Amino acid sequence: MSTSVFGQSIPRVDGPLKVSGGARYAFEFNQSGQLYAVIVNATIGIGRIVSIEATGVEQMPGVRAVISHLNAPKLTYSPHKGVIDPAVGERLRVFQDEQIRFFGQPVAVIVADTLDQAEHAATALRLRYDAQAPLTEIDDPRAQPIVAQQTAAANARVAADRERGSADQAFADTDVKVDAIFRMARENHSPMEPHATVASWEGDSLTVWSKSQYVLNERAELAAIFGIPPENVLVICPFVGGAFGTSLRTWSHVGIAALAARVVGRPVKLALTRKQMFLDTGHRPRTDQRIAIAATNQGKLTAIIHEATAETSRYEEFIEGITNQTEFLYSCPNVRTRYRLVPTDTSTPTYMRAPGECTGMHALECGLDELAAALDLDPIELRRRNEPTVDESNGRPFSSRSLLQCLETGAERFGWSQRNPRPGSMRDGRWQIGWGVAGSTRGAPQAPADASVRLLPDGRVEVASATSDMGPGTYTSMAQVAAATLGVPVERIKFELGRSDMPTAPSHGGSWTMASVGNAVRSACLAAQDAAVRRAVEDPASIFHGLTADVLHWKDGTLGRKNGEGPRLDQVALLRGGMPIDVRTTASRSTDIANRYSMYGYAAFFTEVAVDADLGIVRIRRMLGVYGIGKVVNPRLARSQCIGGMVGGIGMALMERTVLDQRDGRPVNAHMADYLVPVNLDVPTLETQFLDEQDDAVNPLGIKGIGELCIIGVAPAIANAVYHATGKRVRELPIRIENLLGA
Repeated sequence: MSTSVFGQSIPRVDGPLKVSGGARYAFEFNQSGQLYAVIVNATIGIGRIVSIEATGVEQMPGVRAVISHLNAPKLTYSPHKGVIDPAVGERLRVFQDEQIRFFGQPVAVIVADTLDQAEHAATALRLRYDAQAPLTEIDDPRAQPIVAQQTAAANARVAADRERGSADQAFADTDVKVDAIFRMARENHSPMEPHATVASWEGDSLTVWSKSQYVLNERAELAAIFGIPPENVLVICPFVGGAFGTSLRTWSHVGIAALAARVVGRPVKLALTRKQMFLDTGHRPRTDQRIAIAATNQGKLTAIIHEATAETSRYEEFIEGITNQTEFLYSCPNVRTRYRLVPTDTSTPTYMRAPGECTGMHALECGLDELAAALDLDPIELRRRNEPTVDESNGRPFSSRSLLQCLETGAERFGWSQRNPRPGSMRDGRWQIGWGVAGSTRGAPQAPADASVRLLPDGRVEVASATSDMGPGTYTSMAQVAAATLGVPVERIKFELGRSDMPTAPSHGGSWTMASVGNAVRSACLAAQDAAVRRAVEDPASIFHGLTADVLHWKDGTLGRKNGEGPRLDQVALLRGGMPIDVRTTASRSTDIANRYSMYGYAAFFTEVAVDADLGIVRIRRMLGVYGIGKVVNPRLARSQCIGGMVGGIGMALMERTVLDQRDGRPVNAHMADYLVPVNLDVPTLETQFLDEQDDAVNPLGIKGIGELCIIGVAPAIANAVYHATGKRVRELPIRIENLLGA
C-alpha cells in the first residue's frame, strides 16, 4: 500500500458540494407530480381511538387523502429485523388498529397538494380517545423490571446477568469501598437534518429517497411492510445531515410516506418537524445504575458490582451493552453485572452515539474516582494498579491495549502533575477550578462488507458500496484507501455510496464503517490489480502477453515485472482501447482472529472546569482527548469526529435532558429552545492526540473506529472535575445548577 495518501489530512472530497449547496439530502429529491404528507400524532399516552372526524377535512382545499386505521390498507408486516436492530417484540404497525401505545404515536396522515394545505388540514382533524394513565418513568411505583430477551447486535455483547468470583461476598469483606446510584436522563437525537422521506411507486416497485444510516435495512423493512421482494425496493441516500443513531432503524414515517404514495398513486414527500423528532424516532433511554467497588488499602480492586435499569417501550424491548466494559476494563477477581428493563408507555429507545457504553462508563469511571478519593490515591494511579494483562471476562489476550498510554500521555500534555488533589483547593477569583479524568473504551468490530471497483481506460477509478455518510467523511476516507491501495492520486477515485442496489454494506453506525467497508475497498482494489495482471498476460495486444501472472505485479499505479526489469504500464496504457476492469469482493474478519483476541480502542479524557462559587454555573475551560485507535486514515477527519464527540459529551454532562409530563408522556421540552445542546460559547479549547498504535490483528488496515469512543469518557471526566472543584458529588446527568447550590 502506498503511504502517500493513507494517513494524510486531505480535505473532504465532497466538501465543495456541501459548501456550494450541491449535496442533495432526502428532502431535496423532489419528484414530478409530488404531493405532501403531514402526520397527525396522538395526544394521549395510552388508550384507544374512539372516533375520527375526517369528513370536513377531506373537503378542505388541496386535500387528497386522510389516511388512518379506519381506511388504511392492511399491510403485510412480515417478520424482519435488521442485523443491527436491537429491539425485540412487535414493531409499531401504523394505522392497523385503534390502540394508542405512547404519546405522539402516528394516528393519521394528511396528503395534500401543498405543504401548507396538508399542515392546515392536520390541525383541523379531530380525534376522540378513551385515555388511560400511562407509566412513563422507570422509578414509577407501578414499574416492573424484566430480564432482556436477547443478545443485541454482533458488535454489542449484552447479557442480563454475569458474574466471576463472588462479588457480593468480596465487597462485604473489604474495608475501602463505594456504593452509589447514578442516574442518567433520557436524551433525544437532535441532528441538523430532520427525518424526511420521498416515496414513489411504479407498479409494485418502490423508490424512496430517505434519510438513512442503513439503506439495506430500510429496503428490507419496506419490503417486509408491503410484502414485496426486496429487489422491488430502491433506497437512495447520498448524504445524511447528522444522525448519531436515530436513522439506523426504519421509523414509522418512512412506511407512512410509502403507504400514502401507494394510496394516492402519486409521489409523496413527508418530513418530520423538530417536535415530531422527539416522539417516534428513538432516544437514549433513561437509566439508573448502581456501582459498588471495593479495594484493598493498596488500591487493588477486590470487587465490582454494576447493576443497570433502563427504560424500554411496552411493545418492544430495546437493549444495549451498559455493563459490558465493567467486565474487562480493569483487573478484578470478583465482578457481577446485572441489567434490567422497565417497560413503559413510551416509544422505543434506540442507539444513540456510543449506546450503552456511554451510559455504563459514566457510572464506572465516576465510581473509580470516588474510590480513588476514599483511598487518597491519584485516580490515574488507581487505574495503573489495576491494569489487566488479559481480558479477564474471557481469558483472551488483547490485540493491543493502550489505556495506560492514553492516560500517561494525556497527563503529561494536560499538566496533571500540577493538580492539587484536595477538592475545592484550586481557585481563580470567584471560580472554583476542578480537573477531572476518565478512561474510555469501545470494541473494534468489523462486519462483512462488499465493495466494487471499476478501472476505467481514462485512468479514473469508480468504487462503490452501499454504506452511508452522516458526517465522518466516508467519501473521503474510502477514496484514500482506494488511492493508497492502487497507488493512484486520490483525485482519480470516485467513491459512491448511499444506494441499496450497491454492493452490500453494514449499518453506518457502531464505529465499524471504516474497518468494515474500508477493508472491503482495499480487498476490491487488490482484486482489481490481480484482474489487471490477468488482462495483461492474456491480451494479445499487451506487451506482457505470454508471460505468467506470477512475474508481474501492480505497484504505485503501474504494472510491471516484479524484478523491475523492462517497461511498466500505467492504468491508461494498460486499458487503452479495451474494456474497463470490474471486480467485486467481500471482506470480513476471520473467525479464528475473532475468537483469538479481545479487540478494543481506548481513550483518556482530561477536563478543566470552572464553577461559580455563588451561582453554581459550570463552565468547561479546556479538554484533552488522547486516543489509541490503531492507524488513522485521515487525521483531519478523525479530529473532527473527536471534537464532535467531546461536544456531545458536554451536552450529556451539563445540558441534554428530555422531560416527560407523567400525566401523558408528552415531551414538554420537544423544541430547541428548552432542549439544551452546547453552542459555541459552551465549547472550550478541545485538543486531540492520537497514539502511534500498531495493531496487526484487528484487520488488514490496522484501524479501529473512533466515532463513538470519542464521547464515552467525556461526561465522567466532567463530573469528576466538578467534584474536584466543589467537593460535591453529583451522581445524575445532566449536572444542573440546582445540584451545586446549597450545602
